[in-house]
Amino acid sequence: MSSTRALTVSAPGLGILRDIARRVMRERHLAPEFSPAALREAAAIDRAAAPAAAGIRDLRGRPWASIDNDDSRDLDQLSVAEPLSGGDVKILIAVADVDALAGRGSAIDEHARVNTTSVYTVAQVFPMLPERLSTDLTSLAEGEERIAIIVEMVVSGDGSVTASDVYRAVVINHAKLAYNGVAEWLEGAAPPPARLAAVPGLEEQLRVQDRVAQQLRQVRHAHGALSLASSEALPVLEGEVLRDLRPEERNRAKELIEDFMIAANGVTARFLASRGVPSLRRILRTPERWGRIAALAAEHGDQLPPAPSARDLNQFLLRRRRADPTGFADLCLAVIKLLGRGEYVLEVPGEPVEGHFALAVSDYTHATAPNRRFPDLMTQRLLKRALAGEPPPYGEAELRALAAHCTAQEDNAAKVERQLRKSAAALLLRARIGERFEGIVTGAGPQGTWVRISSPTAEGKVIRGFDGLEVGQHVRVTLVETDVDRGFIDFEVTRSPRVP
Repeated sequence: MSSTRALTVSAPGLGILRDIARRVMRERHLAPEFSPAALREAAAIDRAAAPAAAGIRDLRGRPWASIDNDDSRDLDQLSVAEPLSGGDVKILIAVADVDALAGRGSAIDEHARVNTTSVYTVAQVFPMLPERLSTDLTSLAEGEERIAIIVEMVVSGDGSVTASDVYRAVVINHAKLAYNGVAEWLEGAAPPPARLAAVPGLEEQLRVQDRVAQQLRQVRHAHGALSLASSEALPVLEGEVLRDLRPEERNRAKELIEDFMIAANGVTARFLASRGVPSLRRILRTPERWGRIAALAAEHGDQLPPAPSARDLNQFLLRRRRADPTGFADLCLAVIKLLGRGEYVLEVPGEPVEGHFALAVSDYTHATAPNRRFPDLMTQRLLKRALAGEPPPYGEAELRALAAHCTAQEDNAAKVERQLRKSAAALLLRARIGERFEGIVTGAGPQGTWVRISSPTAEGKVIRGFDGLEVGQHVRVTLVETDVDRGFIDFEVTRSPRVP
């Protein structure tokens, strides 16, 4: 970028963004507010300790802990490790039993079924469930007894899952930890966070979990799981003041949780299939635009095979990360756009279903975030009925229709979040018309050509000079115009593309 300056949007600017968020949600068939009936149901729920019941184990004494964002209160999962003989480790993932208080057919459930996901905008979070549930009664909050679905898996020294089980148990979160603090400690850059140090044995617990997570990741990457960096812009806030939009950064603690959730989702999918229960699967199809991905690799002096191969694509990504760590996130953004989006589909036991190309797994569902995603809540209901030996709560036709609906609403939520990031960026850039920026082409097609810049992280449309541009190319652009209400940022190309 041609210059660096302070970026600030005051509280009134955030108010504008909140208004835009509500409007855009309605335009995208999402409900920004809960119905009066849903709020009455949430207010009427009694606060009670987890009850004792047949088949529910007591695991309160295990050193459970959560790791999430610093400000997260809707805690969906806890984890604990139990070393076994021969180098094996038993990993337990506790997932909040949201269905216990958000019953099927309730007004709360109806809102969740409409939106299907929490919507995280720059200005405001629109939770899928009323906050009295998601941040309190159905959250695995520190110090609270909660019933949870336990996903248990035995991981061998080579990172393979050799045994698994699913059951219900009572748990207590003994430490609410945050990604950044845990990551800095794991990487030796800082002492253990206070809550981590306060629980006897928890430091060794997390070191074991970190080691097992890395083993799981190595196995997935050996099978072709893609090493993609996130380029999503997150708001930098000081109270009610928006200071900047910066890319989300991965770290070791985030990877630990990600690896455990991928493994737990695989165990859940296989458990339901073993019980003969139709369920939702989360898939990412083999990319149709593989030819453009191969061309992108060629522009970087590399080569990919003619047929799609996750393993070969990952090796290319690893080479580029070593060669150009600064530009790696931009490259990943281009690859993600070309891979296409994930979707939910019906899985009928015994019938083939596509796997997840980017994760290099064939059995995958969403089951570990029921406070935030409706497919996870549906999967939880399927699990609980299967554990009780009862018929599934959803038939195949309903599951198929809900899979399509959840895919569509997830896409709508992503568009809302993306537009609010653009509106926020337009607010931050509105006084900078005429400035020049270095950018990368993130989209090129009949509907337009798009370029992403940094500081602030923002994506805008190229309205002049876009002929011949391809995804992944680097260009210099001039900011022409912004429209906060519509989230428009317009550029014109002022320098020809270059190969990085």
